Amino acid sequence: MPSSPPVIVESPDVAALITEDDVPVDNILSEKQQRLLTEPLYASWAGPPPEEQGTPRPFAVMANVGLFATPREPPLVPDVMLSLDVTVHPELDDKRHRSYFLWEFGKPPDVVIEIVSNAEGGELGEKLRRYRRMRIAYYVVHDPLHELGSTLVHAFELRGELYVPLDRPWLDGVGLGLCHWDGVFEGTPGRWLRWCDAAGSPIPSGIERAEQERTRAEQERTRAERLAARLRELGHDLEE
Repeated sequence: MPSSPPVIVESPDVAALITEDDVPVDNILSEKQQRLLTEPLYASWAGPPPEEQGTPRPFAVMANVGLFATPREPPLVPDVMLSLDVTVHPELDDKRHRSYFLWEFGKPPDVVIEIVSNAEGGELGEKLRRYRRMRIAYYVVHDPLHELGSTLVHAFELRGELYVPLDRPWLDGVGLGLCHWDGVFEGTPGRWLRWCDAAGSPIPSGIERAEQERTRAEQERTRAERLAARLRELGHDLEE
């Protein structure tokens, strides 16, 4: 019996889709918060838990990028989204690669984070329902200004067809959690939402990681100098 010819599925034509409208929509606080939720992962995170063979897994984390479920409906623009086991195409001058098209990446993002700036964004209403239909595994709403009530962070996990609230924002399938951190970021003090590890320690930014390495190097040098001084006191000639 002759085999059937392979089925060729063409990607939708995205030429007519509006993927960038050049309209500024975020305030400075939200913009800084977005950067604090993207740069540290690229700077310091090893990636999601490796496969059984120990093979590292790629990931992409993006801020304020259009998320298209289908070519027929308008996109959502999450403040931050994290997608595991995907890579960003290097040819970003091509419109097909400048947004998160589900049909191009082959899967939805694993985490979407929305940062509430006013009570009109629909983060716990229409956006929640649309992300649920997209099968986003984890949906997090950060409400730093208490626009939606007293709760700072609403975290949900998709179970079956429903989003179930999480007691704490630990995203087990990703290997990351979210925590609040009181500190100064880019000269601005505040309480920030950050990625953290299982112990609750924030994933360091590139600057923080460099400072940690500098501090460790200074401590090692100090210990070496003290040891050398002690050996000299005991009569050891370190030049020999």
